[in-house]
Amino acid sequence: MIYLDAAATSAVRREVLEAMWPYLTGDFGNPSSHHGVGESAARALADARATVASWLGCRASEVVFTSGGTEADNLAVKGIAIASPRGRHIVTTPIEHEAVLASVDYLARQHGFTVDVAPVGRDGLVDVDAFAALLRPDTTLASVMLANNEVGTVQPIAELAAMTRELRIPFHTDAVQAAGWLPLDVGSLGVDALSVSGHKLGAPKGIGALYVRGRIPVEPVLHGGGQERGRRSGTENVAGAVGLAAAVRLATEHQAANALAATTARDAFVAAVLAEVPDARLTGHPSSRLPGTASFVFPGSNGETILLELERRGVVSSSGSACAAGSEDASHVLLALGYDEDVARTAVRFSWGPEVDAATLASVAPAVGDAVREVAGLRR
Repeated sequence: MIYLDAAATSAVRREVLEAMWPYLTGDFGNPSSHHGVGESAARALADARATVASWLGCRASEVVFTSGGTEADNLAVKGIAIASPRGRHIVTTPIEHEAVLASVDYLARQHGFTVDVAPVGRDGLVDVDAFAALLRPDTTLASVMLANNEVGTVQPIAELAAMTRELRIPFHTDAVQAAGWLPLDVGSLGVDALSVSGHKLGAPKGIGALYVRGRIPVEPVLHGGGQERGRRSGTENVAGAVGLAAAVRLATEHQAANALAATTARDAFVAAVLAEVPDARLTGHPSSRLPGTASFVFPGSNGETILLELERRGVVSSSGSACAAGSEDASHVLLALGYDEDVARTAVRFSWGPEVDAATLASVAPAVGDAVREVAGLRR
């Protein structure tokens, strides 16, 4: 099997499991407990927080452990917006992850926020001038993802964040898909909040983190014992945090080299698929995109059927966001990029990690061509 659905989830790395194991067994304590077992867990949690903070270029006190990217997005969007005294206005884009879009919708329905959506071009890039024009004195929050989870387009976050910083508007970015591929130094990006998820990096599902700049007030989404400096109640997932820290260390060891190799392999794969299927179209930006993502539409075909044919040939991929699996609706991302519903339903996304080499990707292109031709009722 060739697994090309890393944007949905990655396998837990052996080194991560080994790092976690002690905190699932002998050092299982609650980090809030004042005894030896609890204090051992508390030390491990502090070390994990320091590792994540070093990765993001922030203070350890600015890292909030969450159950994953969805919770991190919810805490950032709802928590910052509700706590802000500025007003009731949010600026975002139409291609955000559902966790952001649903949080914004909740704020509009339940808290009277108004929402403006900055348009994106056919390549998935946000219209920078339109974004700037939407910012107002009462804008509470701007949220733009660093890299799109379906088409892989990478946004000019530092440029957008600089605009909001001039107006003292908090800026959040969902960096879940970018983690492991792109630098996430929050100072260089200029963001006030940033979300990541462990299971995209080789850590288990159920652990994530949110960076929130120290001066930014955050209203908790979960209430209870006041853990995570009062920003996220609930007994901390110590083993998960340790696993996330281990995954971060592994992902950053050779990040630049891995990204360069993956980009070269990606470009060759894209060219090969377009040669195999002349009617196919690459979605998203041709170059400002994640190294490990290539998404296509195959007009006149059916994306879900192509996926079945690919799996029959030993290739696992997806039609887009795993969070929308089972939905009959066309991708909101592709619709925002200007594709009509029929074409949007032909999408197939290939995504992979550094462990997938160029030769493996090259072997997939002919399988894509065969699968598309099979679905179209054609054979070589």
